[in-house]
Amino acid sequence: RGRFRGAGHGLWIISFVMTHAEVAKPNRVYLANPLGFSEAGSEFIRRVLLPELTNRGFQVINPFDLVDLSKIREIQAMPIGSARIDAWKALNAVIGKTNQETIDSCDVVLAVLDGTDVDSGTAAEIGYAYARGKKIMGYRGDFRLSADNEGSSVNLQVEYFIRSSGGTVVTKSSDIGDAMWALVKKN
Repeated sequence: RGRFRGAGHGLWIISFVMTHAEVAKPNRVYLANPLGFSEAGSEFIRRVLLPELTNRGFQVINPFDLVDLSKIREIQAMPIGSARIDAWKALNAVIGKTNQETIDSCDVVLAVLDGTDVDSGTAAEIGYAYARGKKIMGYRGDFRLSADNEGSSVNLQVEYFIRSSGGTVVTKSSDIGDAMWALVKKN
């Protein structure tokens, strides 16, 4: 906390300290996505998205990692009927509440927007995060058309929430890390 003595070494030291502090405190990222429902999607998270973000100092929270798979398997093994429906309803409420609390605890949301339309759960998480004042960034590596018109890349409301939060939509996974840092540094 010394005095600023003009340009030169002092400026470099201040810059180094600020950069080190940013890296020392990882920004928590909620990964809103439908990818965990498939083996290929889970691999993309594990091999591409997680390294792209964690190597840049982000702490990534994937909601699929928060689910107790044994509870899902237990319900799937139940005979079809009212007990199974009630078990799903109870587990759905737990998962929904956990996701809500996790979004609340994160600094920023990265939303995977691939598909012919944005996944409904991902869209709901984007809307909730926006309402809570979170910064949101979208990733759409899917080249298919998915917008309401030529003025957007995905559903206009989804894109509005992302851009109004200060975020953008990137189309290459290799651009995610830099775009996330630019987003978290915005005031």
